[in-house]
Amino acid sequence: MPVICHNAAELEAMAQAGRCAARTLASVASRLAPGVTTAQIDRWVREDTRRRGASPSQLGYNGFPAAVCTSVNEVVCHGIPSETRVLGDGDIINVDVTSCLNGFHGDTSVTVAIGQVPAAARRVLEAAKACLDAGIAAVRPGARLGDIAAAVMKVAAEHGCGVVEQYGGHGIGRKMHMYPHVSHVGRAGCGVRLRPGMTFTIEPMLTIGRPELVVLDDGWTVVTRDGSPSAQFEHTIEVTPTGAKVLTLANVGDVFSNIL
Repeated sequence: MPVICHNAAELEAMAQAGRCAARTLASVASRLAPGVTTAQIDRWVREDTRRRGASPSQLGYNGFPAAVCTSVNEVVCHGIPSETRVLGDGDIINVDVTSCLNGFHGDTSVTVAIGQVPAAARRVLEAAKACLDAGIAAVRPGARLGDIAAAVMKVAAEHGCGVVEQYGGHGIGRKMHMYPHVSHVGRAGCGVRLRPGMTFTIEPMLTIGRPELVVLDDGWTVVTRDGSPSAQFEHTIEVTPTGAKVLTLANVGDVFSNIL
């Protein structure tokens, strides 16, 4: 399957979609507090996305029933918003926003600590952010996807955390999910070679307990089997002639660096 390398006009459209998603995420993340339901987060995402002239890419995707994924504590990914899931002091929550603007998609997520969180949750949250940074730093023309994975795995091991193997990043552009799959587990020097104009997400999901995962009966929600906390951070990345450009920055202060 061919890798898409976007032209200058397409990359600008990608950047606009990325900023749109990032600004929605920043707006929503700033409002998270004890007492907020995950269904309220879904409403906020729908309202903010619409206000920016975009649409939520996740809504209806393969039947997904919401505009955002809200993954709390042991939920690794694809958490479905609910009126009954109320955030409380000590929770961590990943909010995953994807916006479609003028036919292009921007995808980004952040894990937020609600109040005073346990040390284990804090550790996996901080490790996930460090792994995203390491993965982005490995991006450059001529590198391979395995170099990103190796960088993520190294940092995760330094923090005593595991990297989820079953889910990863993906190419992105005119579709939300495109080739190639971006695994966060792999060997340096292996995999698809990176070229300028490629766009994809880096979104390492980390666990602090045993690596086994379970998909709940709703067919979407993925949890750690042992109930231990999981965290994830995500950016949409462009490969430039000199390295990486993050397309999902809000330009109002990087929510990812301020959220810890």
